[in-house]
Amino acid sequence: MSSPLALVLVAIPAVVLACQAGGWAARRLGQPPVMGEIAVGILLGPSLLGWLAPGFQHLLLPPAVLPYTSVLGNLALLFFLFLIGLELDLTSLRASCRAVASVAAGSILLPLALGTALALAMYPALAPSGVQRLPFVLFIGTALSITALPVLARILIDRGLATTRLGTFALACAAADDAVAWCLLIAVTSLATAGSPFDALTALALAAALTAALTVVRPTVKRTLERAAHTSDDLVTVLLVAGLLLAAWATDRIGVHPAIGAFLFGATVPRGVLAVGRSAAHFQAVVVPVLLPLFFVDIGLRTDFAALPAGHWGWAALVLAVAVTGKWVGAAGAARLAGCDWRWSAMVGTLMNCRGITEIVVLGIGLELGVISTNLFTIMVLMAVVTTAATAPLLNRLTRGATDLTTPAAAGDPVTVPPKHPGTTR
Repeated sequence: MSSPLALVLVAIPAVVLACQAGGWAARRLGQPPVMGEIAVGILLGPSLLGWLAPGFQHLLLPPAVLPYTSVLGNLALLFFLFLIGLELDLTSLRASCRAVASVAAGSILLPLALGTALALAMYPALAPSGVQRLPFVLFIGTALSITALPVLARILIDRGLATTRLGTFALACAAADDAVAWCLLIAVTSLATAGSPFDALTALALAAALTAALTVVRPTVKRTLERAAHTSDDLVTVLLVAGLLLAAWATDRIGVHPAIGAFLFGATVPRGVLAVGRSAAHFQAVVVPVLLPLFFVDIGLRTDFAALPAGHWGWAALVLAVAVTGKWVGAAGAARLAGCDWRWSAMVGTLMNCRGITEIVVLGIGLELGVISTNLFTIMVLMAVVTTAATAPLLNRLTRGATDLTTPAAAGDPVTVPPKHPGTTR
């Protein structure tokens, strides 16, 4: 029998190379590479490889290796969420115009309301045994409210739209959306892991206290990192790794998922320290492409489209319809009410429907906490993949010939709505 190390030494390169191939194929199809990596992770599970060649899947990913690859994948997840938090520029959100606030609110409130109504209908049929109605309903509503800021940014960059009025506006809306969604997720995880309402309130209070503490010590952290940068970038990297892991440990002890702690630490790490940017670039260049695919495979092993009962495909169609309608109508409608024209509003609604890896992460947390069942997890993963895959081609169609809506943003004004044009209906 092979040792666990020997099994890991085979599994990691096989998974990483397969996901890299998937990312290359996705880019050739006009999709962000992460879509190919997610798809490969799912295909390596029971949905395809385990169904067509279970013996080969067992050889590639034997049960003995899964606990080790799962731990490595979840460590990569912590680094990834740290990077998401680091990219969430709260300063720019404070300077956002009312249109951004309106679109962010619309893209959260309507999906949350529709998701809550849908969850109430799904609870008797799809909720896991023993889960309370409130955390289940709130989790579904939150999951349908997610916008994937990293994947959205990648789509905009690939199309040369990241620095246009449309790109900066959409990214500001997505950042505000994600900030609220993660706050909701903290509340949901507190409710899901608590044994009583008092325990849930205690977990929420402790999470808020941790966030406040991280904010208070932010100037001290900045001075420490600046001093460390004078010594070496390696010391800055060590301090960041220690900080994100300890923050993850703290939220785990509080009763909130460790990923929340890594995200909070990233969101409160001071910007403006060049060594922090260089360390983050190292994480992005090494940890994310090498270890994060193990997380996708862990998700894929728990996603089985072939095992989804025939009666659940109707629920899958309903989830997809509610997810698309809530996000698109909420974001596009709010943009329209804020004074944007129809094409701009439609593009914003399309971009806010991008869920990507952030949605996959949130669903993985829900499954791990037992808030959603395996079948519902599969349904929600399908929704995330379809909505993300549809974003790029729909955006291409909407932006065709729309040079007036994709002009560069004005300096110092990253979140302006497009100016009025003669003949434009408002």
